[in-house]
Amino acid sequence: MAIESTNTVATLDGHFKEVYASKIRDLVPEGMKMLKLAEFSAAEKLLGNLYHQPVVLGLEHGFTYGGSAGDAFLLNAAVASPNRDAQVKGHELVLVSAISVGAASRSISSKAAFEQETKRLVQNMLKSTQIRMEIQLMYGQSGIGKVAIVAGNVLTLCASEWAAGIWSGSKNAAIEIRSQAGVLRGTCNVVKPNLKDQTVEVDLMPAGVSGNVDSENAAADVIYFKGSYNKEFAGLHKIITNTSTIFNIDAAEFDLFKGNTVLCGTSEASKAFISFEKIEEAIALCMEKGLTEEDVVCLVNPKHWNKLMTDQAAKRQYDSSYSSEKIENGSKSLVFYGQNGKIEIHASLFVKEGFAYVFPPAELERIGSSDITFERPGFPGKFFREMESANGYELRAYSDQALFTSAPGKMAVLKYIKTN
Repeated sequence: MAIESTNTVATLDGHFKEVYASKIRDLVPEGMKMLKLAEFSAAEKLLGNLYHQPVVLGLEHGFTYGGSAGDAFLLNAAVASPNRDAQVKGHELVLVSAISVGAASRSISSKAAFEQETKRLVQNMLKSTQIRMEIQLMYGQSGIGKVAIVAGNVLTLCASEWAAGIWSGSKNAAIEIRSQAGVLRGTCNVVKPNLKDQTVEVDLMPAGVSGNVDSENAAADVIYFKGSYNKEFAGLHKIITNTSTIFNIDAAEFDLFKGNTVLCGTSEASKAFISFEKIEEAIALCMEKGLTEEDVVCLVNPKHWNKLMTDQAAKRQYDSSYSSEKIENGSKSLVFYGQNGKIEIHASLFVKEGFAYVFPPAELERIGSSDITFERPGFPGKFFREMESANGYELRAYSDQALFTSAPGKMAVLKYIKTN
């Protein structure tokens, strides 16, 4: 491509495509578990903006028992299995950033100079969007935390609702606080998160914010990213814990479409450590609803990891198949075999401390018209646009997708988990 002497949108687009287009696709960091486990599928069954998936929710029951007489007996009427049309629609997410005309002009002389100037912007946009997407994949429609204590402009979050990955780097993030019934208390900006104390300082505490150390108490208000309430897709937690209609199917009517819950402790006030036995209990419940010989993943908070490592070391039997490489401390995952087959345990900073999740990755997918992209939708190869009221060019990260499964019954949440 010939290098133009002046910077234009066309020149910027050309440089961006040559420098970044082939790199961005494979830059999902290791910490993004759900982005890796739930593959993106460009929806082939989009009709009227909805993705349609027929789901069988029961068995055929039109049997007739004839006995041993050999009579020409009458047949009972057919009793068809219940079938429903699962539906999901993508939810849009947009991040807007900008580069000044001067910065673009001074870097346009070569691809190397352009990459150097835009590298920080592009990488940070991509990382920011991936993290926001990972949080939504985990806790979309469930909130990013619940309030335990309000003291001045500082929120202490309920311990079971804290996930360090959600709050790390959250300075200046806009959030909103609502009652558990969805009543808006107000909006504010994060001034400083304290990862050690599990607190969030905000610039101005909305009036009427209420807290309770028991996250299930109705007084514990819920925190969302500003503008996300009722506009984000359902995340893994919401899908598994749903008891009403999701994806156009009523879980109250069809038990196979309802996820499973396993209690590690007996209540929020009486938690217990997670264990392999509890994970296997969760898998047994999933098998009752259709899980067969499928590989299963268990996502846990990093604070659960040492307990599971200790369990693994205590239970392993060393024989001729022993290999130190398989149980090396500090491994990225723990693998053991249960009644379903392989069970792989991963630690994620985006899993709240009071929960863990068991699911077969093959049953999850991200459905929509677009995975995370810097291209302008409808304009292939176009990335930048001139800003109307500022001396710069605008770059956007865009996504239109939703997490989907046709088998919530094959998944489970473990709760009331103790961390220390």
